[in-house]
Amino acid sequence: VLFVSAAIHGDELNGTEIISRLIQGKQLRGMKGTLIAVPIVNVYGVISQSRYLPDRRDLNRSFPGSTKGSLAGRIANQFLKEIVSKSDYGIDLHTGAIHRSNLPQIRANLDDERTNELAKAFGVPVVLNADIRDGSLRESAGELGVPVLLYEAGEALRFDELSIRAGVRGIVNVMRSLDMLTKRRSKLKYEPFIARQSGWVRSTDSGFIRYKRTLGELVEKGDALADIQDPFGRVLDTITSHAKGIIIGKQNIPLAQEGEALFHIAYFSKPNEVAENLELMNDNLVSESEVLLNEP
Repeated sequence: VLFVSAAIHGDELNGTEIISRLIQGKQLRGMKGTLIAVPIVNVYGVISQSRYLPDRRDLNRSFPGSTKGSLAGRIANQFLKEIVSKSDYGIDLHTGAIHRSNLPQIRANLDDERTNELAKAFGVPVVLNADIRDGSLRESAGELGVPVLLYEAGEALRFDELSIRAGVRGIVNVMRSLDMLTKRRSKLKYEPFIARQSGWVRSTDSGFIRYKRTLGELVEKGDALADIQDPFGRVLDTITSHAKGIIIGKQNIPLAQEGEALFHIAYFSKPNEVAENLELMNDNLVSESEVLLNEP
Protein backbone atom coordinates (compact mmCIF):
# COMPACT_ATOMS: atom_id res chain seq x y z
CA VAL A 1 0.00 0.00 0.00
CA LEU A 2 1.46 3.34 -1.12
CA PHE A 3 -0.07 6.70 -0.23
CA VAL A 4 0.64 9.83 -2.25
CA SER A 5 -0.46 13.13 -0.70
CA ALA A 6 -0.42 16.76 -1.81
CA ALA A 7 -1.36 20.21 -0.54
CA ILE A 8 -0.64 19.62 3.13
CA HIS A 9 0.33 23.26 2.68
CA GLY A 10 -2.68 24.80 0.97
CA ASP A 11 -0.71 27.02 -1.42
CA GLU A 12 1.45 24.17 -2.78
CA LEU A 13 -0.55 23.11 -5.83
CA ASN A 14 1.92 21.28 -8.07
CA GLY A 15 1.30 18.03 -6.19
CA THR A 16 -2.43 18.21 -6.82
CA GLU A 17 -1.81 18.33 -10.56
CA ILE A 18 0.74 15.50 -10.29
CA ILE A 19 -1.83 13.24 -8.60
CA SER A 20 -4.51 14.25 -11.10
CA ARG A 21 -2.31 13.25 -14.04
CA LEU A 22 -1.18 10.09 -12.30
CA ILE A 23 -4.65 8.69 -11.65
CA GLN A 24 -6.05 9.84 -15.01
CA GLY A 25 -3.16 8.34 -17.00
CA LYS A 26 -2.76 4.88 -18.46
CA GLN A 27 0.39 3.99 -16.55
CA LEU A 28 -1.54 2.49 -13.61
CA ARG A 29 -3.14 -0.24 -15.71
CA GLY A 30 -2.24 -3.64 -14.34
CA MET A 31 -1.26 -2.19 -10.99
CA LYS A 32 -0.71 -4.58 -8.09
CA GLY A 33 -1.26 -3.55 -4.50
CA THR A 34 -3.08 -0.39 -3.44
CA LEU A 35 -2.47 3.27 -4.24
CA ILE A 36 -4.13 5.81 -1.93
CA ALA A 37 -4.12 9.19 -3.69
CA VAL A 38 -4.96 12.29 -1.65
CA PRO A 39 -4.69 15.33 -3.96
CA ILE A 40 -5.71 17.84 -1.26
CA VAL A 41 -5.02 17.29 2.44
CA ASN A 42 -5.44 20.91 3.59
CA VAL A 43 -8.75 21.76 1.90
CA TYR A 44 -9.15 24.94 3.95
CA GLY A 45 -5.75 26.24 2.82
CA VAL A 46 -6.39 25.51 -0.85
CA ILE A 47 -9.70 27.34 -0.79
CA SER A 48 -8.10 30.41 0.81
CA GLN A 49 -4.84 30.03 -1.18
CA SER A 50 -2.96 29.92 2.11
CA ARG A 51 -0.19 27.70 3.42
CA TYR A 52 -1.93 27.45 6.76
CA LEU A 53 -5.24 26.37 8.26
CA PRO A 54 -7.84 28.89 9.50
CA ASP A 55 -6.35 28.60 12.99
CA ARG A 56 -3.02 29.82 11.48
CA ARG A 57 -1.32 26.53 12.28
CA ASP A 58 1.02 24.68 9.94
CA LEU A 59 -0.52 21.24 9.33
CA ASN A 60 2.92 19.75 8.70
CA ARG A 61 4.00 20.76 12.20
CA SER A 62 0.86 19.42 13.88
CA PHE A 63 1.37 15.64 13.72
CA PRO A 64 0.44 13.30 15.31
CA GLY A 65 -2.33 15.59 16.58
CA SER A 66 -5.30 14.42 18.62
CA THR A 67 -9.04 13.95 18.36
CA LYS A 68 -9.75 16.80 20.78
CA GLY A 69 -7.02 19.29 19.89
CA SER A 70 -6.91 22.23 17.50
CA LEU A 71 -8.31 22.05 13.96
CA ALA A 72 -4.82 21.35 12.64
CA GLY A 73 -4.28 18.66 15.26
CA ARG A 74 -7.57 16.95 14.45
CA ILE A 75 -6.90 16.88 10.71
CA ALA A 76 -3.37 15.58 11.28
CA ASN A 77 -4.65 12.87 13.59
CA GLN A 78 -7.37 11.82 11.14
CA PHE A 79 -4.93 11.68 8.23
CA LEU A 80 -2.48 9.66 10.27
CA LYS A 81 -5.11 7.12 11.37
CA GLU A 82 -7.06 6.77 8.12
CA ILE A 83 -4.26 7.01 5.55
CA VAL A 84 -0.72 6.70 6.90
CA SER A 85 -1.31 3.87 9.38
CA LYS A 86 -2.86 1.77 6.62
CA SER A 87 0.09 2.24 4.25
CA ASP A 88 3.49 0.63 3.83
CA TYR A 89 5.13 3.60 2.07
CA GLY A 90 4.35 7.24 1.34
CA ILE A 91 5.25 10.11 -0.98
CA ASP A 92 4.39 13.63 0.17
CA LEU A 93 4.39 16.31 -2.57
CA HIS A 94 5.51 19.88 -1.86
CA THR A 95 6.73 23.06 -3.57
CA GLY A 96 8.83 26.00 -2.52
CA ALA A 97 7.22 28.78 -0.51
CA ILE A 98 5.47 31.74 -2.11
CA HIS A 99 7.86 33.67 -4.39
CA ARG A 100 10.45 30.89 -4.06
CA SER A 101 11.12 28.04 -6.49
CA ASN A 102 12.68 24.66 -5.77
CA LEU A 103 14.53 22.50 -8.24
CA PRO A 104 12.93 19.01 -8.45
CA GLN A 105 14.49 17.13 -5.53
CA ILE A 106 13.81 14.39 -3.02
CA ARG A 107 14.29 15.01 0.69
CA ALA A 108 14.36 12.00 2.97
CA ASN A 109 16.02 10.23 5.86
CA LEU A 110 18.76 8.55 3.86
CA ASP A 111 20.15 6.74 6.90
CA ASP A 112 17.16 4.41 6.64
CA GLU A 113 17.97 1.76 4.02
CA ARG A 114 14.45 1.34 2.64
CA THR A 115 13.94 5.09 2.37
CA ASN A 116 17.32 5.49 0.67
CA GLU A 117 16.41 2.92 -1.98
CA LEU A 118 13.09 4.59 -2.73
CA ALA A 119 14.72 8.03 -2.90
CA LYS A 120 17.16 6.80 -5.54
CA ALA A 121 14.40 5.00 -7.44
CA PHE A 122 12.33 8.20 -7.72
CA GLY A 123 14.74 9.38 -10.39
CA VAL A 124 15.60 13.04 -9.86
CA PRO A 125 19.29 14.00 -9.96
CA VAL A 126 19.30 15.68 -6.53
CA VAL A 127 18.56 13.75 -3.33
CA LEU A 128 18.99 15.69 -0.10
CA ASN A 129 19.40 14.05 3.27
CA ALA A 130 16.96 16.08 5.36
CA ASP A 131 16.58 16.09 9.12
CA ILE A 132 13.14 15.12 10.36
CA ARG A 133 11.32 18.08 11.89
CA ASP A 134 9.23 17.90 15.03
CA GLY A 135 5.52 17.60 14.32
CA SER A 136 5.99 16.69 10.66
CA LEU A 137 4.19 13.99 8.72
CA ARG A 138 7.53 12.27 8.09
CA GLU A 139 8.26 12.08 11.81
CA SER A 140 4.91 10.53 12.72
CA ALA A 141 4.95 8.19 9.72
CA GLY A 142 8.44 7.04 10.66
CA GLU A 143 7.26 6.22 14.17
CA LEU A 144 4.64 3.97 12.54
CA GLY A 145 7.32 2.30 10.41
CA VAL A 146 6.16 3.94 7.18
CA PRO A 147 9.03 5.39 5.07
CA VAL A 148 8.06 8.69 3.43
CA LEU A 149 9.71 10.58 0.59
CA LEU A 150 9.24 14.33 0.42
CA TYR A 151 9.23 15.64 -3.17
CA GLU A 152 10.04 19.36 -3.45
CA ALA A 153 9.64 21.11 -6.80
CA GLY A 154 8.35 24.39 -8.20
CA GLU A 155 6.75 27.38 -6.49
CA ALA A 156 3.67 27.94 -4.35
CA LEU A 157 0.44 28.89 -6.17
CA ARG A 158 1.97 27.99 -9.56
CA PHE A 159 1.99 24.99 -11.90
CA ASP A 160 5.50 24.19 -13.14
CA GLU A 161 5.47 21.75 -16.06
CA LEU A 162 8.95 20.32 -15.51
CA SER A 163 8.23 19.75 -11.83
CA ILE A 164 4.88 18.12 -12.58
CA ARG A 165 6.29 15.74 -15.18
CA ALA A 166 9.22 14.82 -12.96
CA GLY A 167 6.80 14.15 -10.11
CA VAL A 168 4.53 11.87 -12.16
CA ARG A 169 7.46 9.92 -13.51
CA GLY A 170 9.06 9.70 -10.06
CA ILE A 171 5.96 8.18 -8.47
CA VAL A 172 5.71 5.66 -11.31
CA ASN A 173 9.40 4.81 -10.82
CA VAL A 174 8.83 4.19 -7.10
CA MET A 175 5.81 2.00 -7.84
CA ARG A 176 7.92 -0.04 -10.25
CA SER A 177 10.64 -0.46 -7.65
CA LEU A 178 7.96 -1.76 -5.23
CA ASP A 179 6.69 -4.19 -7.91
CA MET A 180 3.34 -2.41 -7.98
CA LEU A 181 3.89 -1.81 -11.69
CA THR A 182 5.76 -3.82 -14.32
CA LYS A 183 9.39 -2.81 -14.46
CA ARG A 184 10.75 -1.42 -17.69
CA ARG A 185 13.90 -2.76 -19.29
CA SER A 186 15.44 0.68 -19.68
CA LYS A 187 17.33 2.03 -16.70
CA LEU A 188 17.99 5.54 -15.48
CA LYS A 189 20.59 7.29 -17.57
CA TYR A 190 22.02 8.85 -14.44
CA GLU A 191 22.62 7.93 -10.83
CA PRO A 192 21.08 10.35 -8.33
CA PHE A 193 23.60 12.27 -6.27
CA ILE A 194 23.28 12.52 -2.53
CA ALA A 195 23.73 15.86 -0.80
CA ARG A 196 24.40 15.62 2.91
CA GLN A 197 24.62 19.38 3.37
CA SER A 198 22.94 22.46 2.01
CA GLY A 199 22.70 26.10 3.01
CA TRP A 200 21.03 29.40 2.22
CA VAL A 201 22.89 32.43 0.92
CA ARG A 202 21.31 35.56 2.37
CA SER A 203 21.08 39.15 1.26
CA THR A 204 23.86 41.31 2.69
CA ASP A 205 21.89 44.54 2.22
CA SER A 206 18.38 45.78 1.41
CA GLY A 207 17.49 46.76 -2.12
CA PHE A 208 16.58 45.57 -5.59
CA ILE A 209 18.09 42.26 -6.71
CA ARG A 210 19.60 41.66 -10.12
CA TYR A 211 20.00 37.88 -10.30
CA LYS A 212 22.99 36.44 -12.13
CA ARG A 213 22.30 32.74 -11.50
CA THR A 214 19.23 30.49 -11.64
CA LEU A 215 17.99 27.07 -10.52
CA GLY A 216 20.12 24.08 -11.41
CA GLU A 217 23.29 26.04 -12.08
CA LEU A 218 26.67 24.90 -10.86
CA VAL A 219 28.44 27.56 -8.82
CA GLU A 220 31.95 27.76 -7.44
CA LYS A 221 32.97 29.30 -4.15
CA GLY A 222 33.12 33.06 -4.61
CA ASP A 223 30.96 33.15 -7.75
CA ALA A 224 28.69 36.19 -8.03
CA LEU A 225 25.06 35.17 -7.55
CA ALA A 226 23.33 38.56 -7.62
CA ASP A 227 23.86 42.30 -7.28
CA ILE A 228 21.95 44.41 -4.76
CA GLN A 229 21.07 47.85 -6.15
CA ASP A 230 19.41 50.99 -4.90
CA PRO A 231 16.47 52.52 -6.86
CA PHE A 232 18.93 54.53 -8.97
CA GLY A 233 20.80 51.44 -10.14
CA ARG A 234 23.88 51.89 -7.97
CA VAL A 235 25.33 48.56 -6.85
CA LEU A 236 25.30 48.35 -3.04
CA ASP A 237 26.86 44.91 -2.78
CA THR A 238 27.42 41.65 -4.67
CA ILE A 239 26.19 38.38 -3.18
CA THR A 240 28.61 35.47 -3.67
CA SER A 241 28.46 31.72 -3.16
CA HIS A 242 29.92 30.37 0.07
CA ALA A 243 30.92 27.04 -1.46
CA LYS A 244 30.83 24.89 -4.59
CA GLY A 245 27.46 23.31 -5.33
CA ILE A 246 24.16 23.35 -7.23
CA ILE A 247 21.40 25.93 -6.76
CA ILE A 248 18.32 23.96 -5.63
CA GLY A 249 16.20 26.87 -4.37
CA LYS A 250 15.83 30.52 -5.30
CA GLN A 251 13.77 33.56 -4.40
CA ASN A 252 11.92 35.02 -7.38
CA ILE A 253 10.94 38.57 -6.44
CA PRO A 254 13.54 41.25 -7.32
CA LEU A 255 13.43 42.88 -3.89
CA ALA A 256 15.00 41.78 -0.63
CA GLN A 257 15.66 42.97 2.91
CA GLU A 258 19.00 42.48 4.61
CA GLY A 259 19.29 38.92 5.90
CA GLU A 260 16.62 37.50 3.59
CA ALA A 261 17.32 34.06 2.09
CA LEU A 262 17.92 34.27 -1.67
CA PHE A 263 19.66 31.08 -2.85
CA HIS A 264 19.56 27.53 -1.49
CA ILE A 265 22.69 25.61 -2.47
CA ALA A 266 23.28 21.87 -2.13
CA TYR A 267 26.88 20.79 -1.72
CA PHE A 268 28.17 17.79 -3.69
CA SER A 269 31.48 16.06 -4.15
CA LYS A 270 30.91 15.90 -7.92
CA PRO A 271 28.72 18.91 -8.81
CA ASN A 272 29.71 18.90 -12.50
CA GLU A 273 28.02 15.52 -12.97
CA VAL A 274 24.96 16.73 -11.09
CA ALA A 275 24.60 19.62 -13.52
CA GLU A 276 24.86 17.21 -16.46
CA ASN A 277 22.21 14.94 -14.89
CA LEU A 278 19.82 17.89 -14.57
CA GLU A 279 20.07 18.40 -18.32
CA LEU A 280 19.47 14.67 -18.88
CA MET A 281 16.36 14.78 -16.69
CA ASN A 282 14.98 17.70 -18.65
CA ASP A 283 15.66 15.97 -21.98
CA ASN A 284 14.14 12.70 -20.77
CA LEU A 285 10.96 14.38 -19.53
CA VAL A 286 10.46 16.08 -22.89
CA SER A 287 11.05 12.86 -24.83
CA GLU A 288 8.83 10.80 -22.49
CA SER A 289 5.92 13.25 -22.43
CA GLU A 290 3.80 10.97 -24.63
CA VAL A 291 4.14 8.14 -22.13
CA LEU A 292 3.59 10.27 -19.04
CA LEU A 293 0.83 12.52 -20.22
CA ASN A 294 -0.73 10.43 -23.05
CA GLU A 295 -0.31 13.32 -25.44
CA PRO A 296 -0.86 12.73 -29.17
